[in-house]
Amino acid sequence: MSAFVSTTPEQSNWSQDIPSNAMNEVSLPACGVYKTLFMWLNLPFSLFILVLLSFLERRRKVYDCERRFPCLAGRFSFTVPLDFTGKMRNRWSYVFAFGAVARFVISLILNDAKDDSVPYPTALVLVKDALLVSMVCMPFFTCLSTPHRLLGGVLGLLYSLSWFVAQMWFLIVCKGTVPKDNSDGEYSIRIELLLNIPPILFLGFLVCRFGSITVRGILNRLRNYSKQEELKKHEYKYVQCLLRRPAGVPVEKSWFQRNVYEWDPYFRFPNRIIATIMLSFYGLYITVTGEQTPYWSFVSNVTMFWEEYLKQIWDEKSFQKHLNYVTYSWYISSACAALTCVIHISEVLVCYRKHIKSLRVGERKFLPKTYKLEPTHGVVGLLKYPGYQIAFSVWGYVILRSVMFVLSLIFVYLVISPIREDGFLDWLKLFAKTMGSVCFLLALVWLQRVLGYFFFLQDKISPTDEGKPLALDNRKVFHNFNYFFFFINVILGFMSCLLRVIKSTSMGLMLLTRINRTIMPEGFEKLDKSYCMWVGMIMVDHHHTNPVLVCFCHLLLKHTLESLQNSEYSRLNPEPLAKNRVRIRWLVMYTLLRNPKLIFLRKKHKQNKHKEAERAFTWAVSNMA
Repeated sequence: MSAFVSTTPEQSNWSQDIPSNAMNEVSLPACGVYKTLFMWLNLPFSLFILVLLSFLERRRKVYDCERRFPCLAGRFSFTVPLDFTGKMRNRWSYVFAFGAVARFVISLILNDAKDDSVPYPTALVLVKDALLVSMVCMPFFTCLSTPHRLLGGVLGLLYSLSWFVAQMWFLIVCKGTVPKDNSDGEYSIRIELLLNIPPILFLGFLVCRFGSITVRGILNRLRNYSKQEELKKHEYKYVQCLLRRPAGVPVEKSWFQRNVYEWDPYFRFPNRIIATIMLSFYGLYITVTGEQTPYWSFVSNVTMFWEEYLKQIWDEKSFQKHLNYVTYSWYISSACAALTCVIHISEVLVCYRKHIKSLRVGERKFLPKTYKLEPTHGVVGLLKYPGYQIAFSVWGYVILRSVMFVLSLIFVYLVISPIREDGFLDWLKLFAKTMGSVCFLLALVWLQRVLGYFFFLQDKISPTDEGKPLALDNRKVFHNFNYFFFFINVILGFMSCLLRVIKSTSMGLMLLTRINRTIMPEGFEKLDKSYCMWVGMIMVDHHHTNPVLVCFCHLLLKHTLESLQNSEYSRLNPEPLAKNRVRIRWLVMYTLLRNPKLIFLRKKHKQNKHKEAERAFTWAVSNMA
């Protein structure tokens, strides 16, 4: 934008007196308008696309008021943005569509949440922002799922291309308005660049995808292509695999297949799971990238505060040492927490496939013993899971990184710092003294276990037995040993209680991201609502995407349509309707003549007022027979 600023000789001296910040403020209003009004400016175009696609959809039920306008009869039906009930079409397109709009959702919500001038509650503001983003971004999904492929491709291409151009304009032009002599601004530019590159790539993919849909639609229109029924090949192959005989010799698997992941050609993840996992990764990327700005600002402020106030009373070496401790702990904890969350998010795919395949073969061991499927919980789980999984992934990283950061600082100041200051031998003496007490208590626990097995239990009844029987031996010694260790076990109980708290807290933090595993003990699984949501979701998927059931329904529908088309009584028969009507009436008359008692069972008989005449006719026909 600086290219549009005039630099005539009369203004050269004037421009030198103006600070660099003021020069950049000349071009900032347009960028500010872009940030605040981008969603509202796209809302009319989004509504136009949605109304146009809704007009092309037809309803089965036509109201009487619409019959006066034949062009509007049955028009303006609901458009489906996306189907999350096991559809396999446009799976990656939906992923990139979500990725393209996720950045705008986060920016809009964060900006409105920080605005204190809004008189409404924060929850209402967030819901309003979510609905606005949903309405503005709906054309991306509706153009992908509409049955009018050519029109959807053209509209989606224009809409996604406008977003792509706007993003590129903001990235190239608006980022140049930040003063280059400001180090904080340069770092902010780098962070914004890292945050804006993924949405631009996602929008670029959508532009290419809609372009391919448009080209394919034009070619199909020129070839008079007729749309055929979508066949789910992986489901048919799965059923065919079940009908085959099992292989006599098992196939040898590689190390990767045995320990990491085994590819299943007859199983495909639905678009809901793929979109959820990819958005979880994207949310983790945004969180990890976005949190570096506050930390860098914190380090800069601490350095400036030390140079202004604490430099006289705090040595530079000591300050730099503690600052390095905090910095290294921050980056190491962030890397470890991010790696842990990546592993947990990837485990969701493995666990989903494992649970679905177990349900298909009738195994439900992974379900709680007292679990009973309620339809409401299943539907709610299907609705909640994608959003909850993304939120749990982000929150799991934030909480896990905070805990790891505190633990790393404790480790640094208890291990690293004493070794650097006092030497390794002094620290080793203190560590040995501390661990001596812990080892002594562990030795007492081990002593009770060894004496219990070798001295207080009777020998095996038979040499072939796996273990000793539950029968006490040396009872007098056992009672004396039990008396003396009664008070010692109180001390051991304190240590065991502390270890139990540490283990349960560690497992709870590690499994916070994984909704597919409960963090509650057995019998209290219902208190973990996120796990119940997971169970309800996979049960709904099992009922709606079971390949055996789906293939049976497809074959039944196919044979039903073929039988109707080949039937002599079908109206789909190409013979004239009048000839069919005469033939049907003749067959009905012949049947009634051969079976006169069927006349009383006919529907018209109940509506006939001349019952006596009909009965007389029936009696006469019966006597003639």
